[in-house]
Amino acid sequence: MSRIGKQPVKVPNDVKVSISGNTVNIDGTKGKLSQTFHPDIAIEYVQQDKQIIVKRSSDEKYHRALHGLTRALISNMVLGVTKGYSKNLEIIGLGYNAKVQGKDLVLLLGYTHPVSLEIPKGIKVEVTNPTNPAKLTVSGTDKQMVGQFSAVIRGMRPPEPYKGMGVKYEDEVIRRKAGKAFTSGSA
Repeated sequence: MSRIGKQPVKVPNDVKVSISGNTVNIDGTKGKLSQTFHPDIAIEYVQQDKQIIVKRSSDEKYHRALHGLTRALISNMVLGVTKGYSKNLEIIGLGYNAKVQGKDLVLLLGYTHPVSLEIPKGIKVEVTNPTNPAKLTVSGTDKQMVGQFSAVIRGMRPPEPYKGMGVKYEDEVIRRKAGKAFTSGSA
């Protein structure tokens, strides 16, 4: 059996779960999430134990993989509607900054024009420090959406290895390279 898949997902008291066919709806304090899973995976909610159990139809490799994946995704949904997810980013560079204008995130990243990104529905972007090093927090209930939007922001100007300028995650370590070495010898 899948070691992750066979573990039940514990549901807190303030979370409502409804399962209709392959679709799981989870409603909590932070929001509501819904996702449809593969039809070969059986999902059931045990009301008295307050837990979700995931079962697979066979021991084929594909079903074993889906088993663990489905359980992990449901666990992420429960965690998302109770605590939420967030990623912290830093923008390092002279003249680089970020600001939220309405439904858009506007980034100045050393290009000739400002980069404007539309903030997806369900995602909240907070700029804690607008100038160097600019710090922003991407938060929401859906782990995949938070990670994807953070990756899109980072992809606008990934950090370069010489001075470390660009957009990076707060806990990311940039491997630095030495610049050009000048010789102080005879010519």
